Amino acid sequence: MLLPKLVTTLRGYDRAQFTKDLAAGVIVGIVALPLAIAFAIASGVGPQAGLYTAIIAGFLISALGGSRVQIGGPTGAFIVIVYGIVQQHGIGGLTVATIMAGVILIALGLAKMGGVIKYIPHPVTVGFTSGIAVVIASGQVRDFFGLALAKVPAEFVMKIEALAEHAHTVDLNSLLLAVATVVIVQAAHRVTTRVPSPFVALVLTTAAAHLIPLDVATIGSSFGAIDASFPSPQFPSVTVHTVLQLVGAAFTIAALGGIESLLSAVVADGMIGSRHRSNMELIAQGVANVVTPFFGGIPATGAIARTATNIRAGGRTPVAGIVHAVTLLLITLFAGRWAALIPMPTLAGILMVVAYNMSEWRTFRGLLSAPRGDVAVLLTTFFLTVFVDLTVALGVGMVLASFLFIRQMGEATTVRSMTDDDDDRALRTLDLPAGVMIYEIDGPFFFGAAEKFRDTMAEIERTPKVLVLHVARVNVLDATGLGVIRDLVKKGRKDRTSLILSGVHSQPMIALGKSELLDEIGDENVVPDLDAAMRRARELIALRNTGSHGIPKA
Repeated sequence: MLLPKLVTTLRGYDRAQFTKDLAAGVIVGIVALPLAIAFAIASGVGPQAGLYTAIIAGFLISALGGSRVQIGGPTGAFIVIVYGIVQQHGIGGLTVATIMAGVILIALGLAKMGGVIKYIPHPVTVGFTSGIAVVIASGQVRDFFGLALAKVPAEFVMKIEALAEHAHTVDLNSLLLAVATVVIVQAAHRVTTRVPSPFVALVLTTAAAHLIPLDVATIGSSFGAIDASFPSPQFPSVTVHTVLQLVGAAFTIAALGGIESLLSAVVADGMIGSRHRSNMELIAQGVANVVTPFFGGIPATGAIARTATNIRAGGRTPVAGIVHAVTLLLITLFAGRWAALIPMPTLAGILMVVAYNMSEWRTFRGLLSAPRGDVAVLLTTFFLTVFVDLTVALGVGMVLASFLFIRQMGEATTVRSMTDDDDDRALRTLDLPAGVMIYEIDGPFFFGAAEKFRDTMAEIERTPKVLVLHVARVNVLDATGLGVIRDLVKKGRKDRTSLILSGVHSQPMIALGKSELLDEIGDENVVPDLDAAMRRARELIALRNTGSHGIPKA
């Protein structure tokens, strides 16, 4: 259903729920403040970009989305891809890529692909999520330790080399402030759940840095004063060359945004016992990513941590998400200039905690004991994310997982000679005529199993008069399977062997009819079971003996 959840939830909406949504929205808005700034800076853009994204995208995702409680905005998953685009194509390139990704997401939602995109293999999602966590953490080392390094290289190996070369420039004040931030974020929620721990850490460490005072880098010293006004829309210059260069990045943003938002919605459903509308959620994510870049924003998606915070705070309708966006807008307009005082080590500490939580290291470790194919997919996706880029990692991970699935499905399909199986109970009840051979296919008859079937057929030593193919356990027949059967028909004409298909299900029967192969085999040679196959085999042998060959027609 392409209907926003906001429309549904406002029916019967009362003051009591509004009070809960209002409180939850304010709390989530406070949580989102330091994260929006930190994610933007880590992505290679100014802090305002994160705030504008959280405000505009957060509002649109809640107002148009298919989840009751989804909170949208910038997330850590986008840091790697956004940083890479900014380094290669600048802010203008990021704007174009984000708008393109938004259009792709809208198209996926309108095509009702929301249910399909959730079927990303688990090793792929864990691999790239853990890889992103490593890259995020490595990108915060400079500010965490206060290293005297003017610019951190984008490429992972070069980044590690540069950090190692400047390891002797550690600033003790920065390190102490960053460590204090991590400790407060981890400990504050044990003292109170009313005030978000990242916000507590932000306030306390910022106050400490300026009251002691500590000579550390701040947002103001690194990026200048934060504009406390709302931006005017800016329209990027677009060329065909730019669009072609950014197609891969746009698809990566769209895939990552779609996956993360739907995963977040699924998690939220489990927490509140609801069901989201996946296609509407994709459309909302798409609209948000089309609109936000015009106001200087970056890619946005559903944020699992902020969505969970919303639920725990009592939010149960999209109104809470809208309030969260309004809260951030008010903070930006009336207190935005104070954000310039936030120390960079504080943001680095918060992002280190985000990277740790995002790493899913326990899940990663558990998957290392999975079957070897899954481990290969996991490690390939992880290392490509870290050492190459997320676009390549997602593509290769999906292809590798697909090949693994094809191989497993191919192995699950068996082809056997029932004629040569003395223990086959079904065969004992049949009066098998001389010159008749029965082969059974068990499992999907698709391109992954075609070679196995050809190998089995090649083992036939004596050319039978009638070949019965029992396919009662075949529910799927693809073009390659049809081609294999067509080859049998052609070989039958040459060897004077009649072909009978036994126990054909609906999907294979439809496929046979559409391919016109049914006409080549003959309707009378497609029978419901083995008993009928034996009766038809006797008829064909009798026709053969009287001079009518009964071979499938050309």
